[in-house]
Amino acid sequence: MGKTNKKRAVGRPRDAGLPARRRAEIVTHAIASFARDGYAGADLDAIAAKVGCAKGTLYNYFPSKEKLFGSCVDHVIRGLSAIVRAGDNGDALGQVENVVRTFLEYFHSHPQYVELLMRERSDFPQREGQTYMQFRKERRKVWSERFARLMEEGRFRRMEPDRAVDVMFNLLYGTIFTLYFHRDRGGLKQQTEDVLAILFKGLLADGARE
Repeated sequence: MGKTNKKRAVGRPRDAGLPARRRAEIVTHAIASFARDGYAGADLDAIAAKVGCAKGTLYNYFPSKEKLFGSCVDHVIRGLSAIVRAGDNGDALGQVENVVRTFLEYFHSHPQYVELLMRERSDFPQREGQTYMQFRKERRKVWSERFARLMEEGRFRRMEPDRAVDVMFNLLYGTIFTLYFHRDRGGLKQQTEDVLAILFKGLLADGARE
C-alpha cells in the first residue's frame, strides 16, 4: 500500500505585530484607569474588558499590577523623551524654546499623564526607573552643555549651567500642574509665553541687574 501524502493544514498567518499592539492597548487603558482611580482603585478586570481580553491575558504581558503601573509611567516618560529629542537639532537657543513648548504641550494634551505622575509620587515615592526625575537626570548633561555653550557665546549670562538647567526643569514641572489645576490662568499659550519670557528676559530691568 502506498504512502498517503497529507497536506499540512494552513491556518491564519501569525500576526507578528499583535503582541506589541496588544501591550500598547493594555497600557493605554491602564493609564486612564490608574489616573482616574489611583493604583488601589484601578480594576484589572475592567481594564481587561476595555481591551477585550480576559484578565489572565494581562498577566501574559505584565506579571503584576505594580509592573503594569510602572510600565504606564515609563510609557509617559518615554513619550516625553521622544518629543524632546526630536527638537535636539538646530540652534541651541531654538532648542531651549522647543523644549519649553513641546514639554508643556505634551502634558497639556494628555492631562491623564499629569495625574499619573501624581499617583506615582503618592503611591510609589521610592520607585526607581524611567520616572520624571530619571528623565531629568538623563537629560541634565545634554542641557548643561547647551547652556554652557550659550554662555560662552555671550547669549546667556554666566552662571553655573547645572543650576540654570535645574531651574528650567523645575519651572516646567511646576507649570504642568498649574495648567492642570488652573486652566483659567491664561491657558497653554499664555503660560508658555510667560515661561519663555522669564527664562529669556528675567524679571530685572537691564539697569537694575547689577
